[in-house]
Amino acid sequence: MRAIHPPLECLPLYGAASSRAIEQHHAHLPLMERAGLAVAKLALALWPGAGSIWVACGPGNNGGDGLVAARWLAAHGLPVHVSLSADAGTLPPDAAAAHARALAAELAIHAEPPEAVPALIVDALMGLGLSRPPTGAVAASLHRVANFAAQGVRVLAVDLPSGLMADTGTALGEHTVRADHTLSLLTLKPGLFTGAGRAHAGQVWFDDLGVSTHGVDHPADAELLGDDALHPVPRDATAHKGSQGSVRVVGGAAGMEGAARLAARAALAAGAGRVYLDALSDAPGPADPAWPELMRAGAEPAVAQPGVVTLAGCGGGGAIAAHLPDLLAKAARLVLDADALNAVAASAALSQALQARTLPTVLTPHPLEAARLLGCTVLEVQADRLRAAQQLAERFGCSVVLKGSGSVIASPGRTVSVCRRGSAALASAGTGDVLAGWLAGLWAPELHADLHALCDRAVSQHGAAGEALPLRASTLIERLSATLGAA
Repeated sequence: MRAIHPPLECLPLYGAASSRAIEQHHAHLPLMERAGLAVAKLALALWPGAGSIWVACGPGNNGGDGLVAARWLAAHGLPVHVSLSADAGTLPPDAAAAHARALAAELAIHAEPPEAVPALIVDALMGLGLSRPPTGAVAASLHRVANFAAQGVRVLAVDLPSGLMADTGTALGEHTVRADHTLSLLTLKPGLFTGAGRAHAGQVWFDDLGVSTHGVDHPADAELLGDDALHPVPRDATAHKGSQGSVRVVGGAAGMEGAARLAARAALAAGAGRVYLDALSDAPGPADPAWPELMRAGAEPAVAQPGVVTLAGCGGGGAIAAHLPDLLAKAARLVLDADALNAVAASAALSQALQARTLPTVLTPHPLEAARLLGCTVLEVQADRLRAAQQLAERFGCSVVLKGSGSVIASPGRTVSVCRRGSAALASAGTGDVLAGWLAGLWAPELHADLHALCDRAVSQHGAAGEALPLRASTLIERLSATLGAA
């Protein structure tokens, strides 16, 4: 068993179908017995030393795991209450589950929810089989779990918080469990790390139950980025500003100059040799009075030169659309953010130009921008963030960073990545501009970079720097610089 925060290395994520296939592949092993023991061990570690433990069981394998855990906890002398929110006959015909039911009576486990407030709740109500919002007895148990949790009772979820979709992190029903800890069994599920999953899973733990996924004909559905994605690419000792590439930021329409300046600052801090600000406003003066290193456009190299990364859209407003046909046709390396994405979504001609583009490109949408590009609603994007990111990558033939809780990185023909770093501190104006600029700055000196891996690195570094409050976008750049220097 291990805690998944932060993961030291990239870890595979398996959705419901893949997890079931792996489980079936190892059906000859006593997996439920092992799962129940793992749950009991973590519950014992979380139990405060006094008060009862309520093990809330549902009708599937998840409930069977809970029953086995209850048997182990009772055998250890702890006061255990067990509730079964379905007829016992609907439990899976697993020998371990049947054994647990028999021993529950033998060990005098209380076969009902506690009347008094318990010290710990083990949520074993619903697992991989969830396909619709819970109803009936299960919904009533979820309501009771929520009431106890509101009184400060700690909750340990078995495999998934009940009501949370394994593949997507979508919460079904108003009483989806908000766990303090989740023990993911056999496989790690994508839904624990993106969308609503991050708010509901709490501290995630993992126990592979002593089996390996090698030899199973189901590749990982996604990858959870680890701390290895934070490591910067070392600079050559002979590097100079001419060898570090250039970034041209096209944006900053009247009244929105700050967005382009933040992106330009981040690009310079990330390591670009030169950064040019092609501001769409006609405000006179230097590109950025606070950062004299930044240059105004005019003498910058052409966007078609391989050493130039063009970042378009930050604070671009409606004015950015007129610049996009030329950039889409000529820019050797292109990052599209914010208003550039909105312009593409609003124009069939620009959308077709982006689809026809064969040069390396990155899109960095937030969920609303992604919805506009896909012609759907934000709710549909958030209902399956991994699928939405992959759809964008395939449609436009580029790498995509779908921002949000558990940012998703997708590229054509590549396994989707999920970044667990970051916090609500990043829910602040300008942090997205900083990410786009940071990505462009990392890319500038790496002419032949693996673009998907570079996006993984940029998102991970940005997330790690944004895990502390208070936070302003300009402060975020300073933290990113410190992170890069310390790595």
